Amino acid sequence: MASDPRDYRLDLTGPPASPAPPATDGRGASRPFLSVRFACCNTFARIYRNAEATQYVGRCPRCGQSVRFAVGHGGTSSRFFVVE
Repeated sequence: MASDPRDYRLDLTGPPASPAPPATDGRGASRPFLSVRFACCNTFARIYRNAEATQYVGRCPRCGQSVRFAVGHGGTSSRFFVVE
């Protein structure tokens, strides 16, 4: 077996890699989002909260079906939804 000419080694004994960083708004602050599966086209998308923090607004990436989720007291803590 020939030796590897590359001058680096990968250390696999360290801690596991951290998860992907949260989405940011360009200023370094994280942007809240919901994960949505659009059943119409069997696609997934992130739906981000609007600037006023009153609702999450987005569209199906394939057919453009729009969806809105209101933000309010007494709501749910779920972060994943299916839109029929």
